[in-house]
Amino acid sequence: MNYILAILLPPLSIMLTGRPILGILVFLIWIPALIFSGGLTHPMFILLAWALIFHAREDRRERRASRY
Repeated sequence: MNYILAILLPPLSIMLTGRPILGILVFLIWIPALIFSGGLTHPMFILLAWALIFHAREDRRERRASRY
């Protein structure tokens, strides 16, 4: 579900991965980038959000595996 949210609202998706400060910073950069580039920079933010979601999921798996 978070991957779909990353396509629509990358800053919110980043905040939901547990990185609220980075999410706010991305939001402050994302809005002007959308306005001035006409949406051409949106895929860059999607890729950033997907990478952070993937790393957060991997971290959870590592923590879960280290408990056993």
